[in-house]
Amino acid sequence: MSDSQPRILILSAAVGAGHLRAAQAVELALRQLAGHALVRNVDVLTVTNATFRNLYGKAYLDLVNKAPHVLGYVYDLMDRPRRPGSRRDRLRVALEKLNLLKLCDLLECENYDAIVNTHFLPAEIIAHLRRRRRISTPQMTVTTDFETHRLWVNQPCDLYTTATAEGAAYLEHWGVPADAITVTGIPIHPVFAQDKSADECRQRHGLATDRPVVLQLAGGFGVGPIEAICAGLLRVETPVQVVVVAGRNEAVRRRLSSLAAPPQHRLTVLGFTDQMDELMAVADVVVSKPGGLSSSEALARGCAMAIVNPIPGQESRNSDYLLERGAAIKINNIATLPMKVSELLADPGRLAELKKNAGTIARPRAAFEVARLALRLAGKDHS
Repeated sequence: MSDSQPRILILSAAVGAGHLRAAQAVELALRQLAGHALVRNVDVLTVTNATFRNLYGKAYLDLVNKAPHVLGYVYDLMDRPRRPGSRRDRLRVALEKLNLLKLCDLLECENYDAIVNTHFLPAEIIAHLRRRRRISTPQMTVTTDFETHRLWVNQPCDLYTTATAEGAAYLEHWGVPADAITVTGIPIHPVFAQDKSADECRQRHGLATDRPVVLQLAGGFGVGPIEAICAGLLRVETPVQVVVVAGRNEAVRRRLSSLAAPPQHRLTVLGFTDQMDELMAVADVVVSKPGGLSSSEALARGCAMAIVNPIPGQESRNSDYLLERGAAIKINNIATLPMKVSELLADPGRLAELKKNAGTIARPRAAFEVARLALRLAGKDHS
């Protein structure tokens, strides 16, 4: 490794938007901390064949939308104990390796000082290549939910980062040494580490100053019962400014834009936006599924969360964490959304407590912590 230019490879997978956003956050933090570093950020699904890419990406979204209970079942099934080198695991790794030959070539032909994974798929491939002594590059795995899962454990791996102490304890349960785990939080865009004036953000985005702001997130791909949630928010008793981020679902954005808000409310509908930090800076309540990245962003801005329809598996566990920490309420049925949000907005003390608790567990500088660990792993300490 050159002392003047550490070479760091960041690997993620476009299975939902969170893993890619975590990778981007780490990349941006690395560029701020070590502008001289050579940093490459690769979505491993872009170096595989279309069939495998659809299996990992499109199939996941189809399950989220059409059969979330199946997704939850598979998630729990894969989190059960398995004897080392079980036939099922060997077949899975062989299939992944066969479909990621370009990634294997990239890893074997290009020299990096450290590899950072924000998804377990590349971590598993790298661990396999290291066991075969085909590469020796140190790797770290960055988990992206508040709890962890067996699939994140792929040895050899030099360092793991987790969102919480609970996540770290679970990795230890699967045999990861305690000194190989650092609790950093989930890496989010570095802009969330900057203070923003709520008044200035309201003015910049043309939002009302005389009422609470309720921010509804549809996720980067616009999945979920977006329209029903928006309709429910427009039935809350307290006059509110509802801001909906429809993501990349242009059809839903157009339909929501045609809605007429009742006279006591105001409605703003956006598509995909890179101004989430400013929208969260003005939000009193964020209505969302509890993805690891979006939840961490909301916590960083001290927003109360109203959790709707968590995906069975990782999101249901994220929901448990946020509820246990007193940073969220949960809405099990959209029919009750107007009542529950109305009750929260009518109780300033409870709303303030949720916001305070959110700020207490926030880790807005997690990306910088992960970046420093990556530089240390590469042999260039920027602590």
